[in-house]
Amino acid sequence: MISFRPKARFDKDAAVLLLTDGQKHPRLKKELEKGEIFPVLEGKRLSLFVGLGKTEKLSLTEVRINTRKALLSPFIKSARTVEVVPHTSDENAVKAIIEGICIGTYVWDKYKSRSKDDKTVKDKSVVIAAAQSKALRQAVTICEGVRLTRDLVNDNADTVTSEYLEKTVRGLVKGKKNIALEVLNQKELKRHGLNLHLAVNQGSRKEPKLMIIKYSGGSKDQPYTAIIGKGMTFDTGGLNLKSSNHIETMRIDMSGAGAVCGILKNVLALGIKKNLLFVLSIAENAIGSGAYKPGDVITGYAGKSVEIGNTDAEGRLVLADAFAYVIKNYKPAVIVDMATLTGACVVALGFDYSGLFSNNDDLARHLVRASNDTDDRAWRLPIYPELKDYIKSPIADLKNTSSIRGAGASTAAEFLHQFTDDTPWAHLDIAGSAYVEKGGRMYYGYGATGVGVRLLTHYLLHN
Repeated sequence: MISFRPKARFDKDAAVLLLTDGQKHPRLKKELEKGEIFPVLEGKRLSLFVGLGKTEKLSLTEVRINTRKALLSPFIKSARTVEVVPHTSDENAVKAIIEGICIGTYVWDKYKSRSKDDKTVKDKSVVIAAAQSKALRQAVTICEGVRLTRDLVNDNADTVTSEYLEKTVRGLVKGKKNIALEVLNQKELKRHGLNLHLAVNQGSRKEPKLMIIKYSGGSKDQPYTAIIGKGMTFDTGGLNLKSSNHIETMRIDMSGAGAVCGILKNVLALGIKKNLLFVLSIAENAIGSGAYKPGDVITGYAGKSVEIGNTDAEGRLVLADAFAYVIKNYKPAVIVDMATLTGACVVALGFDYSGLFSNNDDLARHLVRASNDTDDRAWRLPIYPELKDYIKSPIADLKNTSSIRGAGASTAAEFLHQFTDDTPWAHLDIAGSAYVEKGGRMYYGYGATGVGVRLLTHYLLHN
């Protein structure tokens, strides 16, 4: 889809020229306002000029937004080949342009009827007038992982089942070296005592799975980092049923597991030299005569009993069993999990930031730095000793809901913290950042954003 060449040639159907204030071009006779798009047609070739505003005030987010705006412009809808001319040769700016193209123009249209003339950007050949480098090729590769994640999260819940995700993973690792795959189906989950995971899936006819991909890309003595994703292929809320206007998009509750797939794809494509565990904890929180119930007490793999205060606080249950199983059997040095865990995180941070919780300051700093570098944004929120009191139960070791009204994202994170066994750990609550329901947000259109893929791929490349 994207290629590079050192200099602009203006030999494609259309050229997109990004200009900051003061930059002039002989084809342009006017000064552009910030965000303005101005077309100039010469013969059959179109030049589309894009105003970026003042250089000193220009953010890379705005570069992504304006690149997206230009590529989706009706002026170049019919163009099959497009040349993009950056406003600067700065590598970070060109990477932002790549993301504006690959991420910004993504459209989920699998189920839409399309005419022959209805072309999207993915049907176009795009060349960027910039010298190709390793970093720029990496940026394109990473965006491909983001797109895989978005496809998985956007598709129907009865399509992207545990079996579908297993097939996806097996397709990604097929023929790859240094890979071992462990898949625990319902029978194995029961035999090993992952009862919290099983309880969440009780109301479903679909099989639960815990998938662990062991990637040995580093030296034999290098410890493993575990990337764990919550994979609720659909979340009704269980017997604590979600209301209308909340349940309709709950196929996105596997966004964490979807991101793990995208990161796995990137790691394999980039050949990252690290020892990694990719973990997908998959279930469906459905309603049925066998569904688990509020007030139940269930003992999970770690041997801790949990009182079920609400069946819609299910993600932390499957993750708790995943943490305990991975820690005991694989002994990772670091755990990072991603989960669409709490509405409280959305209240705290809105939709443009993921909530970051950690028991390790160095790990948290590295992740925040990676989030800043990639625009895959995360903001650290607290966990603290007093939270333990809020998830106590009078009849079990823990309760999956809090006894206080506030700090819902923090108490959920503290519940997970109880299953880390003091392993350095970070939790990304992506409940708000994983999906765009209405209109556009920043440089995302409708649907899944692929949150976490850029952040954690960058973290693995540079730490």
